[in-house]
Amino acid sequence: MMKIAFFVAMVAVASSLELTPETYDDATAGKTVFLKFFAPWCGHCKKMKPAWDTLMAEFADNAKILIADVDCTAGGKPLCDQNGVKGFPTVKFGDPANLEDYEGGRDEASLKKFAAELKPACSPNNMDLCEEEDKAELEKLMAMSAEDIAAKIAEGEKKLADAEEKFNTELEKLQASYKDLQSEKEAVGAEVKASGLGKLKAVAAFQKKGGAAKEEL
Repeated sequence: MMKIAFFVAMVAVASSLELTPETYDDATAGKTVFLKFFAPWCGHCKKMKPAWDTLMAEFADNAKILIADVDCTAGGKPLCDQNGVKGFPTVKFGDPANLEDYEGGRDEASLKKFAAELKPACSPNNMDLCEEEDKAELEKLMAMSAEDIAAKIAEGEKKLADAEEKFNTELEKLQASYKDLQSEKEAVGAEVKASGLGKLKAVAAFQKKGGAAKEEL
């Protein structure tokens, strides 16, 4: 019975930590986050789920660290789009307003070790953790109007989007060029093979060993 109760509690905790745009700000306020963006049908997500659910349960009462899920096929989809999620599962961490990609292991031990080392970082919600230089920069930015901040963000995001678009365009060109070169190489190979290169090599090898063509009777 105790095992069943624990399992039910685990499920309840996991469900309560599935973030949406409506719950994101309140749930993450003042915290450093560790988030898994997933799709329920994803095989790798299913494989990772037990370890992640255990992690969420262990950190459920932590005042400074939030471990949570974001379902990219349901209410969490806007968060996934906002954070540039393109594959599943995608794991990110850090300041809720400026997430970074997690590149570590997906097993329980690796996730637990990383989560245990997470610490609150300098941010508008944690000014006491800032060095003087960072604090001064934040205060300068916080003095800007909401319109100016939005314009700066849009400018930066456009540069990122343009760079991504250029990368994809040039990559498509390279892939097309690769296919053309591959086809050309295969066509030349077929032509040379049909011309009798193999027989010529066999004769050359035969002659090198001292053989001679038989005279016709």
